[in-house]
Amino acid sequence: MSDLASPIPDYFALFGLEPAFAVDTAALTRAYRTVQAQVHPDRYAGAGAAERRAALQWATLANEAYQVLRSPARRAAYLCERAGSAVSDDSARALTPDFLELQMQWRQDLEEMRDHPEPQRLERLRQDAREQREREIEALRHKLDDERDFPGAAAGVRRLMFVDNFLTQIDGPGDSRPAALAH
Repeated sequence: MSDLASPIPDYFALFGLEPAFAVDTAALTRAYRTVQAQVHPDRYAGAGAAERRAALQWATLANEAYQVLRSPARRAAYLCERAGSAVSDDSARALTPDFLELQMQWRQDLEEMRDHPEPQRLERLRQDAREQREREIEALRHKLDDERDFPGAAAGVRRLMFVDNFLTQIDGPGDSRPAALAH
């Protein structure tokens, strides 16, 4: 298992996976369930306080690791940060003019639809964002797994995070009604 004292725990090692952006999500889920079954605090209910505390720490670590590794944006950011390329660096924040223009256009379109709902236009915008998300994920896979270009991938993580947040603005966090059209 991972060393809890290290500044960045090895989430991949915790689940017995190779560190890579392209992750077999079914294998990740199986490994997570296996680890959780081993360290779940209920298994240590009759143990001493130190063992219960350690089990809780391991269960918490497993939960955090699973949440990070199952999210493409969080997984990419984690890989970058493990390699010493923090996503929050100013260099990672520098986005290309065409992506900044795309951001502004999407935000403007969404704002206009809040005032004048157009379901077909909203669906086109949603589809454009989903397609952009897939392009960003593929670009990150290439940068991280093929090129091992962690500083170059950091800017891609910022783009993916924007697209994910934008899709949440359109769809809402689990609401069946588009958030973009809610007042």
